[in-house]
Amino acid sequence: MISQNHMKDRDTEFLFEIGSLRNIPRAWIQHLGVSCASNLEHTMRVIFLALLIARKEKKGDEAIIIKMALAHDLPETRTADLAYVHKVYSNTDDAHAARDLFVGTSFPDFEDIHAQYERRDTIEAKIVKDADNLDIDLELKEFEEQGHKLPKKWRKMRKFVRDEKLYTKTAKTLWDRLQKANVAQWHMDANKWKKIPSAGK
Repeated sequence: MISQNHMKDRDTEFLFEIGSLRNIPRAWIQHLGVSCASNLEHTMRVIFLALLIARKEKKGDEAIIIKMALAHDLPETRTADLAYVHKVYSNTDDAHAARDLFVGTSFPDFEDIHAQYERRDTIEAKIVKDADNLDIDLELKEFEEQGHKLPKKWRKMRKFVRDEKLYTKTAKTLWDRLQKANVAQWHMDANKWKKIPSAGK
C-alpha cells in the first residue's frame, strides 16, 4: 500500500524517471557501433510521425495517439531497451513496469494507454507502432548520409518490416519515399541565399 505522502512525491519522481531515458542506451548501438538518438529524442519524432500518419489516414484520435506515443517506450526506464537479437533470449514484463511507473502519479490513465499500445488492437496503437518503426528508417537514412555501411546491409530486413510489419498504407508509402529521400534537402532549401535573395555573407 502506497502512503499518501509517497503518493504526493510520485509526480516529482516520475519527472526524474522520464529524464533518465536520456541515459538509457538504445540497444542497436551494439550493432551500429556508434551513438544514435536517445529514447527521448526517438520519442519526439515518433509523436510527429504518428500524427502525420493519422492525418494522412484520416483515422484515430489524436489526443490518444499523442499520449500513446509519449508512453510507448517509457517502461524502458525499468526494463531497458532490447534489440532484435536480445528479444530472442530475453523477455521483459512491460505491463508490470508500466504499472509501477504510473502508479501514484497524476497519469494513472497512461497505464491503460500503454497496454492498448502493446495489444495493437486499436487504430491508434497500430499508427503509433508504425511511427515507432519508421523512425528507425529515418535514422538509418541519417546514418547512411554519414557514410555508415550498416543501413545498406539492413535494407532487406527493413523491407521485410515494411511489407509484413507496417499496418497502414500511409506508413508503407512513407517508407518508400524515405528510400529516395535527401536527408539534407530541408536545410539546403531553407538557407538564407534561397530565402533572402538580398542576403550578404
